[in-house]
Amino acid sequence: MPNLQPSPDPRRRKPRLAGVSLLVAAGGTVLDQLSKALMLGQLQPGQAQPALPGLLQWRLVENTGAAFSLFDGGVVWLGLISLLVSLALVVWLLNRPPRQPLGAVAWGLVLAGALGNGLDRWFRGAVVDWIELVPIAFPVFNLADVAINVAVALLLLDLLLQGRRS
Repeated sequence: MPNLQPSPDPRRRKPRLAGVSLLVAAGGTVLDQLSKALMLGQLQPGQAQPALPGLLQWRLVENTGAAFSLFDGGVVWLGLISLLVSLALVVWLLNRPPRQPLGAVAWGLVLAGALGNGLDRWFRGAVVDWIELVPIAFPVFNLADVAINVAVALLLLDLLLQGRRS
């Protein structure tokens, strides 16, 4: 029997996907800031606490630069860039929402990462990093960094899936 339900109006779907992005961004930002506040209350700068022995530990580090401590001491202009990226993403999401749910989640994670680290720069004067991989020499990071990296993977997956859809 044929489906007699009208197909959803694509104009109505867009605002919902923008809402998904903004909800993911809000949730990710809150989780990032809560985790940083918890670590700031538990650890002294440089102090390490094992989480998964031999694999993962918490180490409190304040980063006045960007990823991998690039541009060390650039808190003011990096904070300005975070603010501009965050504002641009919100405007873009509201005017040109993602077409697919996966993209909506991904862009929400990008915004969460920009906001999470931006809030640190604006209010703490440095980004609070606290997740350290033990078996490899890799910079200490935080949940905002994780959100951005997961977003990149989701955006690549979304691109691959779009190619298959068309």
